[in-house]
Amino acid sequence: MATFVTRYDFRVPGGDAATRQEVYARSLEQAAYVDAHGHDAIMLSEHHAADDGYLPSPLLVASAMAAVTRRVPITVAALLVNLHDPLRLAEDIAVLDHLAGGRVGFTFGLGYREVEYELFDKPWRTRGRDVEAAITTMIDAWATGRVTPRPYSDPHPFLLYGGGSPAAARRAARLGLAFQPQHADPALKEEYVAACRALGREPGLVITAPAGPATVFCTERPAEFWDRWGHHLLADATAYQAWHGEAASHVLDPSTTVEEMQAAGVYLVCTPDDLVERIRSRDVRLVTSHPACGGLPAAPSWESLRLVSETVMPAVRA
Repeated sequence: MATFVTRYDFRVPGGDAATRQEVYARSLEQAAYVDAHGHDAIMLSEHHAADDGYLPSPLLVASAMAAVTRRVPITVAALLVNLHDPLRLAEDIAVLDHLAGGRVGFTFGLGYREVEYELFDKPWRTRGRDVEAAITTMIDAWATGRVTPRPYSDPHPFLLYGGGSPAAARRAARLGLAFQPQHADPALKEEYVAACRALGREPGLVITAPAGPATVFCTERPAEFWDRWGHHLLADATAYQAWHGEAASHVLDPSTTVEEMQAAGVYLVCTPDDLVERIRSRDVRLVTSHPACGGLPAAPSWESLRLVSETVMPAVRA
């Protein structure tokens, strides 16, 4: 009826070292918790050169989360391939694949911030050609044994290519990967399917977020949540908006105030009963929890996650 995902990006605007460390430690406790309570996936992301400390090393966190979980799939979306050496990245992914028993999947992407390419002295203008070459190198290295060990998964972990343009759809087809569009424009799926068939390939899986809120918080007192904690959600929204500009994405909310966010509905804050009804009516088909959104403190973070896990999920899965 609904898919339940928990995501982390570790933004902590203005946070000191102790606050940031608490968020990392809490994320491992919560990973074990959502694993035990039947969530469908944990999602991690990658960005660099962010003043708010956005996660730059998702493979390290994925390894730590794999160590405290037994069942839940973990996805890194997106992994910015051009910012890594492809052979070293292939080795790291293979080792992680063994540590996690094949539970970690990856959405490869270009990234959309030139400052990240500048940080690592990588060329921006040739990024499309470069990412295709790098991914091809990785896949070939796993297949030939050029890097060791070979992955636990045969022939490699589950891989998608992500992006929000027709060029991204065609690149996914050329690489023989599944496709994860950044937004729900059906033209992107059509482009991908057509490109696959033109290459004589059967199209792979296309994962598109359904209509509805991008992020969900559950509380018995939504108005109080917005009053006390809305500034954390606003910090998250405005940071993403500043990075994306005019580019479309499922997670974007152009709001500039907490009041605008409440009306927009991209970040949904509701009671457990309300969320159950929205799921049953199919207004909400993807429940993405974001327990550390914008540096959200432990108390509201745990309240939301527990209500989703212990009240909402049992009700809709009964």
